[in-house]
Amino acid sequence: MADVTPVRVLIVDDDPLVRSGLSMMLAAFDEIQVIAAISDGTEVAAAVNTYRPQVVLMDIRMPGLDGLTATADLRRRRDPPEVVVLTTFDTDEHVRRAMQVGASGFLLKHEPPGDIAQAIRRAAEGEPIFTPSVLRKVMGLAGEHGRSQGRDRALERLRRLSPGETEVARLIADGRTNQEIGVELRMSTATVKAYVTRIFTKLGLTNRVQVAILVHESR
Repeated sequence: MADVTPVRVLIVDDDPLVRSGLSMMLAAFDEIQVIAAISDGTEVAAAVNTYRPQVVLMDIRMPGLDGLTATADLRRRRDPPEVVVLTTFDTDEHVRRAMQVGASGFLLKHEPPGDIAQAIRRAAEGEPIFTPSVLRKVMGLAGEHGRSQGRDRALERLRRLSPGETEVARLIADGRTNQEIGVELRMSTATVKAYVTRIFTKLGLTNRVQVAILVHESR
């Protein structure tokens, strides 16, 4: 069996016990490497420059710079790491803001270790991950947002896509992975990834969650 290159992970949390606990928990997974653990959003930029993580596990409430603001700052970079928001809070406003700033996932800290590890792996592969309870909030918020902003506006943006890109976007909104999309549309995974990249560019979006929201707004 070929060696698997571990996903490089940066932990950001102001609680030293949480940082320690997450580091020890994730050390049990050979496919994940915790490269650093820091205590505040103000340290994120320097840590990312130094350690070059593929995925950042980001707390929300921190005393210096909150995790959602730090996430927004990261996502403005030319080649940003993926961010999975990991928190004890799951209010509608937190979920809404996490989506708006480009987080790749939103998990609660009490999730089983295997689920957190899976979220990290999927985020590194460009696949968003939400717990079932958070996913329900995501779809609910998408519906509310669609009613307030207008279905026509979402449809107008989606008209920028080719028929093939539209079909891929629809499957993204249904929660399909790249591999599942490839099977359904009889494409290679690499081809699906190329479609996804073009969709991001044409729609001015940064991740699959935002694509899913736009599609749901148009329905």
